[in-house]
Amino acid sequence: MKAQEIQDLIDFIAKSGLSEVNIETDSFKINVKRNQAPIMMEAAPVAVPIQQIPQTTATTPTNTPSDDTAEKPSTTSNAKLVEIKSPMIGTFYRSANPDSPSFVNIGDDVKSGQAVCIIEAMKLFNEIESEVSGKIVKVLVDNATPVEYDQPLFLVELN
Repeated sequence: MKAQEIQDLIDFIAKSGLSEVNIETDSFKINVKRNQAPIMMEAAPVAVPIQQIPQTTATTPTNTPSDDTAEKPSTTSNAKLVEIKSPMIGTFYRSANPDSPSFVNIGDDVKSGQAVCIIEAMKLFNEIESEVSGKIVKVLVDNATPVEYDQPLFLVELN
């Protein structure tokens, strides 16, 4: 492994939030550890109110309602919507295995601490729990697709 490849690996680990990586081949063995507190892979994502998320558009500003309000159910005109975001980089799965039903579907009520999906990172399957109680309004990611750190996964209407 060349020095530049090792540096790229270290940079990737620093950005990914992983605390340790071990790589072993016939010709070399490398172990990279970060000097910080261990990262809890089971940690639930932070719920951020949508009203605090900056939005940009390519058109000139107008006073017409945004598309976000058109997607809300008509019974929730004053409802507060929050996003459940990915706490890590990995692959998003809506169920524990292909034969199991999804953890949550649109219209389901979720409670704080309830598992809503799984994110696979380096062959580890991490259950992602909701930090809020409410109703799932929208699933923002397709099953078995890659997700980035802090990427919105679900849109939840708070109770």
